[in-house]
Amino acid sequence: MVRLTEDEMRKRLEMLRTEHRDLDAAIDALSGTGAHDQLQVARLKKRKLRLKDQIALLEDYLIPDIIA
Repeated sequence: MVRLTEDEMRKRLEMLRTEHRDLDAAIDALSGTGAHDQLQVARLKKRKLRLKDQIALLEDYLIPDIIA
């Protein structure tokens, strides 16, 4: 199992956020063209959800819970 340093995790998190934004733009572009390729849009949305899950996992690890 490969263990990442905190710095590597932060870099990975930023890459995932960038890819998530790019997918959002691609989905908007495909939806706005009128040539609705539903299968492609569905695949992009599925990928976007996986990225969101990965982002949440990294954020949870990097940002500790503070019990008030």
